[in-house]
Amino acid sequence: MKLGNPEDRGFDSERLQRIDRFLDETYLETGRLAMMQLLVSRDGQPVHYYHGGTLRDDGTPMREDALFRIASMTKPVTSIAFMQLVEQCKVALEDPVSRVLPEFEDLGAYAGGGGDLPFAPTKAGRPMRFVDLLSHMSGLTYGFQNRTSVDGAYRKARLDLSRGAITSDEYIATLAAIPLEFEPGTQWNYSVSTDVLGVCVERISGMRLGDYFREHIFAPLGMEDTGFDIDPAKQDRLTDAYAYRPGKPARLIDKGAESRLMEPASFHSGGGGLISTLADYDRFCTMLVNRGACQGGQIVSPKTLDLMIANHLPGGVDLTQMSQSLFSEANNAGTGFGLGFAVVTDPARTLIPASKGEFYWGGAYSTAFFVDPVERITCVFMTQLYPSTTFPIRRQLKTLIYSALTHSNA
Repeated sequence: MKLGNPEDRGFDSERLQRIDRFLDETYLETGRLAMMQLLVSRDGQPVHYYHGGTLRDDGTPMREDALFRIASMTKPVTSIAFMQLVEQCKVALEDPVSRVLPEFEDLGAYAGGGGDLPFAPTKAGRPMRFVDLLSHMSGLTYGFQNRTSVDGAYRKARLDLSRGAITSDEYIATLAAIPLEFEPGTQWNYSVSTDVLGVCVERISGMRLGDYFREHIFAPLGMEDTGFDIDPAKQDRLTDAYAYRPGKPARLIDKGAESRLMEPASFHSGGGGLISTLADYDRFCTMLVNRGACQGGQIVSPKTLDLMIANHLPGGVDLTQMSQSLFSEANNAGTGFGLGFAVVTDPARTLIPASKGEFYWGGAYSTAFFVDPVERITCVFMTQLYPSTTFPIRRQLKTLIYSALTHSNA
């Protein structure tokens, strides 16, 4: 990894080294995490890189080009893809989703039933719009939210685990038979909205989602190692994945050497299906901090990205006032939501260093990224521990990174 001089980019080198010591002592030496990678960049120039641990449970050494399951860090990529189509006027944010997915024409909000009983006839209401999908105000949910009869129906249909079990059309048909949790636009709930958005990209473009990503995002950015399917020649680079067990060592849940990810995906999950590398996702973040620009041209326009990272919650409220989720990849206090990203609206309320307008997201295996357009700092963090709520490492990393800053643009 070629790094620039941190001092030239407004960082203190010695303070950046605190990150390495902290990660080693707090997470590797204690066995909390098996492997980690971190890259901090400013103005598109990498200034601090860390990696530690082992690629595999058998002791295979960690490698710089390791492949990670990035889960919900797929969502920003899908959101960018959709906004490219908006820029071409092939679709508009205010259009009803049923324009592209006629299966959703009669979809309404929950009005009773579920479990061992049939769902009651749904309540008619405002139609779901594409902006509702991008902002997670669609009325859709995730089965793992474990709150209602609606997400119970998602679990029964295995909608959270659709990679190898279902096609895009079958996925939409299954969703169309389950009521919405609420009328679109009235609440915020972390959901399969971005999976639905990915199917819309497929239908509008006439391409499979992975092919669209490759042609319109990955190739221009040089993201050669990112996709829904892994080249068999790269399997030796795929990390193991673990699940947290309270009071016990983490359980190995997917061996890289034997992973089902080697089987071609029948469903390209726009909400969580990509495999990527630290370097590739850093390229994506560099495009974001450069307001859509890359060496290969413009992925989206600066004004499109400005629209995406504005807070789209009604009245400018934060997620504490709108969220119905038991879980999301966002901290609620001082945080709004844009079109594919959580957005810091009030740094003081987050209780960690941040800039107003900073945007970010993470993945279920504890991966994370953030983009600070004020300080022009980006960070990508990779590991493989499910769930992402296990340890407060994202907050800790932000604290350590900002504490190493010696020059602020604010």
